[in-house]
Formats: sequence, structure tokens, C-alpha cells
Amino acid sequence: MSVFWTAFPSAFSEFDRAFNDVFTGAVTRAGENNDQSLTQGFKPRMDVHESKDNNLVTATFELPGLKKEDVAIDVHNGRLTVSGEVKTSSEETKDGYVVRERRSGKFTRVLPLPQGVTPDNISAALNDGVLTVTFPKSTPEQEAKRIAVN
Repeated sequence: MSVFWTAFPSAFSEFDRAFNDVFTGAVTRAGENNDQSLTQGFKPRMDVHESKDNNLVTATFELPGLKKEDVAIDVHNGRLTVSGEVKTSSEETKDGYVVRERRSGKFTRVLPLPQGVTPDNISAALNDGVLTVTFPKSTPEQEAKRIAVN
């Protein structure tokens, strides 16, 4: 059985996705490859960059249409958790028809923090739908120190 599935992975994964969408009630627009359908939840894109010059890590999250009141950032057990809720709706009247679209859902993204980073070391800003979180790559206590031999 495993040989059959590995021989046709793309066709059957596409079939499984379509089958699951029909029977779980996921709504997507026709023709779109929507990997963020309602069955999978909203998962904002995240980019993480390290700056060796500044000893900083910058994580950016794409959160279009969200306000800072819609986003929560928590630090617990060495993990940074960005969570929130998306609620959007639009209405368009065209040729005697009214098209109403609504999208809602909760999201959570978790990022491991370097050892020793405290909430005081973390800064965050939300501008134009992009959340930028910055924290030190390593704290001064963790940096290697050379000991002189007498």
C-alpha cells in the first residue's frame, strides 16, 4: 500500500484535500490554492532574521487588517506566543446580487526564545499589518568569555 501512495503523492494529496473540504464544510474561492482554509485555521506568515552585528533576532508576522488590540504576545517557558483573532466581513452589490463574505478565526504562532531572554528584553510594534518582534539573540551572561591564564 505504501508504494501506491508514494508513486502518486501530489494527485492523492490534492484529492484528500478536496474530499476533506467537501465533508468538513471548508469554504474557499474556486480556483484558489488556499492553504489557509477554515479546516486548517488562519496561520499568519512569519519571517525570522538574525543580525550578528546587533546581536538581535527580528521576527515579522503578516497580520493584514488587524489592530494592536486584536493581537496578544505572551512569553512563557522560553517560548514567545503570538495569538489573536481575525474577524473581517465585506459586502458588494453587483447586478442585482449582494455578495457578503465573512472570515473569522483564531491563530497562534510559537517561537522558541534563546535561554535567558526575559519579557523586558522583547519589543514589539504593529505597523501597516506587519507585527515586528525584536529580542536579543543571546544575553550578555551567555556570551563566551575568555579567561586569561596567569
